[in-house]
Parts: sequence; C-alpha cells; structure tokens
Amino acid sequence: MSAVPEVSERVVDLQIGGMTCASCASRVEKKLNGLAGVTAEVNLATETARVHVQDEVADADLVLAVESAGYTATLPHLHEAATDEEVAEANPWRQRLIYSAVLTLPVVVLAMIPALQFRNWQWLSLTLAAPVVIWGAWPFHRAAWVNLRHRAVTMDTLISLGVLAAFLWSLYALFFGDAGVAGMNMEFSLLPTRESSASSIYFEVATLVTVFILLGKFLEARARVSSGAALRALLTMGAKEVSILRNGIEVRLPIDELLVGDHFVVRPGERVATDGVIVEGLSAIDSSMLTGESVPVDVGPGDQVVGATTNVGGRLVVEATRVGKDTQLAQMARLVSDAQSGKAPVQRLADRVASVFVPIVLLLSAGTLVAWLLAGEGAQFAFTAAVAVLIIACPCALGLATPTALLVGTGRAAQLGILVKGPQALESTRKVNRILLDKTGTVTTGRMQVIDVIARSGVESDEVLRYAAALEHASEHPIGQAIAQAGLARFGALAPIEDFAASAGFGVHGVVDSRAVVVGKSSWLADEFAVTMPPELAQAMESALGAGQTVVAVAWDGAARGLVGVADSIKTTSRQAVAELRALGAEPILLTGDSDAVAQSVASEVGINEVIAEVLPWDKVEVVRRLQAQGHVVAMVGDGVNDAAALAQADLGIAMGTGTDVAIQASDLTLVTGDLRAAADAISLSRRTLAIIKGNLFWAFAYNVAAIPLAMAGLLNPIVAGAAMAFSSVFVVTNSLRLRRFKGRNV
Repeated sequence: MSAVPEVSERVVDLQIGGMTCASCASRVEKKLNGLAGVTAEVNLATETARVHVQDEVADADLVLAVESAGYTATLPHLHEAATDEEVAEANPWRQRLIYSAVLTLPVVVLAMIPALQFRNWQWLSLTLAAPVVIWGAWPFHRAAWVNLRHRAVTMDTLISLGVLAAFLWSLYALFFGDAGVAGMNMEFSLLPTRESSASSIYFEVATLVTVFILLGKFLEARARVSSGAALRALLTMGAKEVSILRNGIEVRLPIDELLVGDHFVVRPGERVATDGVIVEGLSAIDSSMLTGESVPVDVGPGDQVVGATTNVGGRLVVEATRVGKDTQLAQMARLVSDAQSGKAPVQRLADRVASVFVPIVLLLSAGTLVAWLLAGEGAQFAFTAAVAVLIIACPCALGLATPTALLVGTGRAAQLGILVKGPQALESTRKVNRILLDKTGTVTTGRMQVIDVIARSGVESDEVLRYAAALEHASEHPIGQAIAQAGLARFGALAPIEDFAASAGFGVHGVVDSRAVVVGKSSWLADEFAVTMPPELAQAMESALGAGQTVVAVAWDGAARGLVGVADSIKTTSRQAVAELRALGAEPILLTGDSDAVAQSVASEVGINEVIAEVLPWDKVEVVRRLQAQGHVVAMVGDGVNDAAALAQADLGIAMGTGTDVAIQASDLTLVTGDLRAAADAISLSRRTLAIIKGNLFWAFAYNVAAIPLAMAGLLNPIVAGAAMAFSSVFVVTNSLRLRRFKGRNV
C-alpha cells in the first residue's frame, strides 16, 4: 500500500472589507469553512480572518470565497503599519456621519417644534432627508441587498428595513395622504400615536436613526484605531534603514536588504536594525521600548542584541543573526496580532446567538404589525411599533462585546511587556488557584554571584577573594566566573597567574604571586592536595550549605585559608511578585530540580510556603497533573527547555521572555521583561478583560431582552429605539476602552 503524502498546513491572514455586524462575520466564516481543507475564524472588531489552510489551497481561492459572499478580502503585510492619523483619515464613516448630521438637524427641528413648521415645510424635509436615507445609509442598504441575494438576513437587514420603511411610509403620506397639503402641521411625540395613518411623516425617524447608527459605527472605528495602537507601535518600532558594511565601507540601505550574516553599524542614538551579535565595540543598550527595562545594559563583543533597541553609548558593529519575520520584534507583533484576531470561547456563543437573532426579529416585527392591526389599532400605530422593533433589536453590541475587549486588553498587555498567545489564555486565568514557579531564571536571575567570603583566623577575607578570583578568572565554569567578577568589582584588576590547570567538576589550581593556590571542592582539596578544613571553616561551610549556597574552598601554600559562598542571586522583585500572586488567589509553589536545601533557602527569602525540589522535567509534568487531579487550576511559570512540557500541560503556561524559544512556544503568555511581577499583571489584566467581556455581553443581551417587548408594546418611538441601539454599541466599545487605563506594577 502506498504511503499517503503528508499535507502541511499554513496560516493566512485576510483583511476583510464590507462587514458591518456579527452576522456578516458569521457569513464570511461559514463561506471560508465551506472550502475543503480550510478552518477560519473571522473577527469583526479587527476586520480580519485567521485562516488555517492546507498547502494545496491557494490564497486566491480564499479571496474568491469571501468575495462570493459579497465582501472584499486582501492579504495584509505584517511589516507595514499605518499611523493613527492615516487610519483616522481612512475612516469611511466620518464623511457620511458629518454630511448626514448636517442635513438631519433641520429635519428633526422642524418635526419636533410645530411653531417652526412653515407652509410646505414637509417638502423641505423630504429634500433634506432623501440624501441621508439613500447615501448616508447606503452601506447598510448595500449590505442588506448583497446578503439578500445570498438568501441571508443580517443586522444590516434590520437597519435598512427600518430606515426605508419610515422613509417610504412618509412618501406615501405626502403623495397619497393628507401630509402633503399646504399648511399641514404635525405634533411630535416620543411615543407612537394613534392619529390618522396618512397625516404624519417620519422623515425625522429615518434620518435620525441613520445618524445614530453612523455615529455608532464611527465611534467603533475610532475605538479600533485606539485599541490597535499597541500593535502599530510594535510594527513601527523597527529601523527603516541600516548602515551595512560592504568591503569595509558603510552603505546606507533599506532594512529589507539586510541579510543574515551581514555586518552593520549602529551609531550612538540609533536603533539596532535587527537581532544580532556584537563583533566590535563597547556600549550600552536601552531596551525600554521593547522590554520595559529602564536601565541600559552594558554590552560588548559576543553579546546578543535585539532589533529596535537603542544604542546609547559607543559605536557598535553587529552581525545579523535574524532578519525580517524571524526577529524578536516581528514575533512579538505576530503574537499580539494572533491574540487580537482569535476568538475566546465565550465569543462563539455570541456569534451563534447573533446568527439566529435576525430572522427571529423579522418575525417579531411582522407579528407586531399584524397583532396591532388585528387589535383594531390604526395602520400608523402598528407600523410605528413594527419599525421600532426592527431598529431596537439590532444586536450590533452583541457582535462587538468580546472582540473589542480582546483587542484593547491584548494591546494593553503588549504595552506592559506581556504577550498573549491567544484569547483562550484569558479564559484560563479566571480560576487559577495554584501557580508553580521554576526557580532558576524565574525567581532567581539564573546567574551565580558571590554571597559571602569567609576567612580563617589571621587571614583577611579580601586576600581570600583576591587569590580565588585571580585563579578562577581563567576558568569558564559559571561559579568560577562569578568569583572572578566579584574580584574584578572589588579590586579592579587581578593578579597574573602561572601553571593554571583545571579538574572538571572539582576545581582549579595554579600559581598566583609565587604561591600555589587551589580553589575547589573541599573533598577534592583533601584527596588531591591533602588539605583539610579546620573546625572553624568546617562549621562555616556547614552553615553556608544549609543556607543554599555552593561553597568553594580556597587554599594556598598547603593550608586551607577560607571559603567563598556562591549562589544564584534572587531577583529583587521576586518577593513582591509572590505576595501579589497570593493576593490574586494563586498560591505560589516553588518547583525546581535543585536540592531541597537550596530550594528551601530561596523559598524562605521570597515568602513561598510550599517547595517541591529535586524534580526532573517529566516530574514537573506529573506535579501539574497531580494538582489538576485534585481539582486545582494550575499556572506554570518557567524559562527553560526543561519547563516546556510542564508549561504545555498547565492550564495556563507563562514563559519568561528571557528564557528559551522552546519554553516560549509551549506557553500561553510570555513576560518580555523577565520580571516575575509581570505574571501578576498578566493574571490581573486577563481577569479584568474577562470581566469587561462579561459586562459587555450582559449589557448587549439585557438591552435586547428588555427593549424588544417595549417596542412590541408600542412604547418606543423609532427615534428613541435608534438612539438606544446606537448607544448600546458605543457603550460596549467605551467600556472596553477602559482597559487602556489598566496600570501594571512595572509602569
């Protein structure tokens, strides 16, 4: 039997045009999902479609599918980003709103104030109302017609029917009823009236409803500009040009021409063009725009730098290691875009409700008209109530409730250095009550440093450190390097050494200032050099080991002279982070492969009560599973390859941005700054976003449930209905924008 060829999958992002409501998004989504090998999610707030396709499906097929549904589709370019001003100017609702509002004002004033109704005023109202109803409301008429051709009804259908019904009824009253006679006067009422059906006109209803809906659409578009600012900021942070070294000569070229392996120059004050490794020069790099860290970091040859960071010191020559879509900046932007384009599970419920809501509303409107006529009411009253049902029921707020909150929440998270991989991650934060913290690189810096230097009687501690640092300066071991760095910081320069030799895993020895110096494990010193620990040093060593330090013995001229205690330094913010996580109801647990003594020491310093030590990577997964089996919702914070499986198993995986790519890929959230306090920010912001979503959905549902019966009972004028419907959408958007004011603890 021949093997079935493996079909690879890719992701295509489409920019969708012409959508005005949740039903539109549902139609586009259904059309795309109807293609073989295609799975699509359409987001109304971002006007995008995230499409998972198999390789044999061409991009052109996706575009044609969207166009066949009556909408437009284009392939956006991630590296291009419009400015806020350009986006605002491109807002298609702005012009329609302004002109429609100007024409509507006199129509409404004449209808509401009988004293201003001069002879034949109704014909002026017709002249002013016609452009508003036809041109101002054209996007809704067009969308309704396109959907009708495809045998579908949407929220645009409700709007178009309501506006046209009021306008056409007014035309009937003017040309075939009593409303067109000279000197006609009309009283205005906020409630439907039971007057003669052909003696009143409803131009003010048709125009004012149109203006209210256009205002809602305009404010929604403005909100998208505001909430998308974080993503546009990321996309515009990178350098546009770069000075590439070609045969030793600097050539200024567009950033697109930079290739992996090219050497490029970064002058003081310039942004680093792309990710790379420094090959020449000393400087300091300001990463605040990318990571939130306010203090520049000193860098030199061999150090890695990230694109979009700023060189605040000397001239650097950097070798490009990643360019274009592979850079850290591009990956961050992609993560933000992915999160904003996806759908939270709660949104799927809203989409299903919206897809069946419109046909029900049409039936209710028709039923309202028939019921009032059968009850003996006049045609005008029955018609007004039916139109009010059409207008008040438009569930635009329902379609915007979730995506706008996601858009703003994930954008704000990106500004705080928190990257959300997908909207599903927000749901996971709601009930987290246990948070497992890896030690190295998460609670601690992951870098060894000298904690204490102990000298025996008659010996100075500075002398112990000077000899140990001089010898360890030639070692590549992390502990040795920590001792050497402490010596350099203390003395500025170290003594030269001779006859250096290292014994892997045990220690080093050599000659410093004509003295035979040995630095290493006490057992190695005893076995190889017959150096034993005097009681005072042995007791000090036991105490330091109990405190979680790694202890190195220092001897010269055949006798033990002192000890150097080295430990992985704890991040200064870890204790505060632990307290903040506990305050959020997530009990921290330290999970580490280190010894129990080291783990207990770290836990006690940062305020963690429970410790699980000496675990292997697969043991970490079992710990997560065990807690989940006990009914806990578990979050895991880590940074290494050994944490990746546990991050994937946890209900919420949080990776430190300073960690490995494997850990970041396995997680749901990434903390760019590497500051554990951002984990508390991430959980707090996610919960706030969920709360906003719930509030939006409640308002959207409650509004329709409460308002439709009022309209059916004849207690709502279509003008009031239009204003209330528009207000519901504006409320949802402005409620979501409150997330922009969320203050992280690092701000």
